[in-house]
Amino acid sequence: MLGRRKKAAGSHIEQPKTCEPKSPDPLRRFGLLDDEDVRVMLQGSRMVKVRSPRWQKHRGFRLLEDCVTVWCESSKTSRKAKRRQTFCVTEVECVREGCQSECLRRLADSVPDSQCFTLVFRGGRKSLDLCCSSREEAQCWVRGIRTLKDRVANMSQKEKLDQYPSALLSVCSCSQVYLFFLRSAEAVVSGPCLKASYLRRADLNQDGKMSYDEVQHLLQMINIDLNEQYARTLFKKCDRSHDNRLDPVEIEEFCRELMRRPELDAVFRHYSSNGCVLSTLELRDFLGDQGEGATLAHAQKLIHTYEFNDWAQKNLFMTQNGFTMYMLSNENDVFNPDHTRVYQDMSRPLAHYYISSSHNTYLTKDQVTGESSTEPYIRALNQGCRCVELDCWDGDKGDPVIYHGHTLTSKVAFKEVIETIAQYAFKASPYPLILSVENHCSVEQQAVMAQHLRSILGSALLTKPLSDQTLNQLPSPEELKGRILVKSKKLTGQMEKIGSSASFSSSSDEEIGGSNKSPSKKEPGKPANSSKISPELSELVVYCRSVPFPGFEAASQRPPSEMSSFSENEALKHIKDSGKLFVRHNSRQLSRIYPSGQRLQSSNYDPQDMWNGGCQMVALNFQTPGEQMDLNRGRFLPNGRCGYVLKPDFLCQPNSNFNPENTGGGPGHIPTQLTIRVISAQQLPKINTDKPNSIVDPQVWVEIHGVSIDKARAKTHRINNNGFNPRWDCTLSFQLQVPELALVRFVVEDHDHTSKNDFVGQFTLPFNSLRIGYRHVHLLKADGSSLSPATLFIHVKVTRRGIPIKTVSERLGKV
Repeated sequence: MLGRRKKAAGSHIEQPKTCEPKSPDPLRRFGLLDDEDVRVMLQGSRMVKVRSPRWQKHRGFRLLEDCVTVWCESSKTSRKAKRRQTFCVTEVECVREGCQSECLRRLADSVPDSQCFTLVFRGGRKSLDLCCSSREEAQCWVRGIRTLKDRVANMSQKEKLDQYPSALLSVCSCSQVYLFFLRSAEAVVSGPCLKASYLRRADLNQDGKMSYDEVQHLLQMINIDLNEQYARTLFKKCDRSHDNRLDPVEIEEFCRELMRRPELDAVFRHYSSNGCVLSTLELRDFLGDQGEGATLAHAQKLIHTYEFNDWAQKNLFMTQNGFTMYMLSNENDVFNPDHTRVYQDMSRPLAHYYISSSHNTYLTKDQVTGESSTEPYIRALNQGCRCVELDCWDGDKGDPVIYHGHTLTSKVAFKEVIETIAQYAFKASPYPLILSVENHCSVEQQAVMAQHLRSILGSALLTKPLSDQTLNQLPSPEELKGRILVKSKKLTGQMEKIGSSASFSSSSDEEIGGSNKSPSKKEPGKPANSSKISPELSELVVYCRSVPFPGFEAASQRPPSEMSSFSENEALKHIKDSGKLFVRHNSRQLSRIYPSGQRLQSSNYDPQDMWNGGCQMVALNFQTPGEQMDLNRGRFLPNGRCGYVLKPDFLCQPNSNFNPENTGGGPGHIPTQLTIRVISAQQLPKINTDKPNSIVDPQVWVEIHGVSIDKARAKTHRINNNGFNPRWDCTLSFQLQVPELALVRFVVEDHDHTSKNDFVGQFTLPFNSLRIGYRHVHLLKADGSSLSPATLFIHVKVTRRGIPIKTVSERLGKV
């Protein structure tokens, strides 16, 4: 089909039906009046949507009037299909020009590379492969989407609210939704503006009043899913005239009541001497109790940023609305903003860091029939993963392939994977990337692998040690910045002279085919699990030489560049039986942990146990969402999400006495009490969207993941039929013995009497990144993407030896 497409494929696309009238010129409103690329997108194009060499369909694509939503023509009519018929440009992770996806590469001979592009989405949505009728049209869409992404990303909070296309409300913060309603209410009584136009559009009969159905229409326009019972109760409360219609004053009251936060109002009144405004001094006192920089300058900065009342801002006061805006902003997040950048010492040996690591990175689903693809590498690397796995086997045409051997998983070319890695290796992190090569190839195809690695990765590939001196410790992430390391078996000494005839015996399950492969049968006269090694590939192994684990005593006499892989069960046995020795081993040498061979569905083990033992490369199936991946994201959330997190000092000492199974005293033992009051939640989404009357019955779990003695979880009671503004005021307390290893996980569930509770959202962070005081927790979906504007409102208190802790430095024991 691609080769037979007509030139008319780029013709004008009919505007999809919408209930909202067109604005005079959306480009003017968006500040893109002279952008011809976006104009082409608004006119629409016919493209070929490609799913496989056999599945290729002509489809219409058009940018809607809000300038952030792209409509996609579809032949399906189901409710679920209609929801997937549009996407917001902010959902696009990146735009890949040309035939860079696996699917488009297969068609490279039948279509010009310049006419194709791929949209890679955040979260679990599949990538979209498209082919245009001309190079010019493809470039318009590529540049246009990038322009719109950048425009939205660089908009100030005020600009988003002044523009406020309804599509943006699904990706905006809770504070922006609040301010939208605040300004909508002001617009009703102060004159026309864009927010008032939303109210006018919701007023279907244009009589200046709003019926209940029209109010519901307004809520749908701005993406608020309100409980029917709550909405009707609020409507009746504001209908002072009792005529089942809201006049402008009553509409103002409805908007204000809808976003009213009595729990925030109470905090405001506690610090305000007159109950109306906070002076700069009063705001400074509040910030001091929050453990933040309690200076007048900081308080004044917050007033200028979050106070939208001109009189209050001019006189350096913060009103109740300004206070609410600040409290809902990312600046008041429970996660320490100082940890959003690289702040740790990056000059320590590699063995002193936790390293974000992926297992079977090439798989999209299970390990038996799942698809192998380059896309999981892109997703993992964009998440800051710094160790990816390549399971390499001989290909039919002399070129090696990657797939899960002895299974029905599909194959992807080794060369394509390396090309993808070369493009995305350092987009999310500048620190070294480790390629964990699981080698099943013949000597001949190993040489091809080495050739691809050298030619594609170029100078980024580390091919020799950084120094000629004897290696006493591994180099640091800082020294290896921008470099790619190969982890594999290596010929040494006499074996290098023998070359390809040499064989390497391995007792490690991973070295003979990974955690889920069938081991080779023993051949007469040969050691079990032997394999020949190519000198060309061996030369590329510098600091990550894979060896069978020789035991703790023997390993301590070996070079730090030797590393071993352990199955999850082997690692757990070492932690339980020889925890102190394992910690010492991991202070000097790298250990990689991989999932058990029984995890055919790509499930994951608990990584916390491995981190407790100081293991650096705790490899998980990134394609499988769940608690274990939540913990992994939480562990690598700080330090700028660069994929390297410095281990606590007691895990980095060669003579450490820390034992992860016995933490009642000694290194790392700092008894600490953590008290969390779960106050309320905001705008929790419906889970069962197929049932219109389904309302969330939320309850909150707070979990502690750390050493065995610290592991705990506690929950609030449930709130029936309220996902918009449930309130618990429930206090949960935890006693921590080794706080530096602890992760805190907040989980919201939809309670169900007859079956397992449904997952709503979660957020996980290290204890040392947790901020005290009144904070908002911005929840994430199961795939790690934002659930905005859903939040939890909590109060955090940390006490050590009976003394309240106010600052991060105190929590770390440095004061």
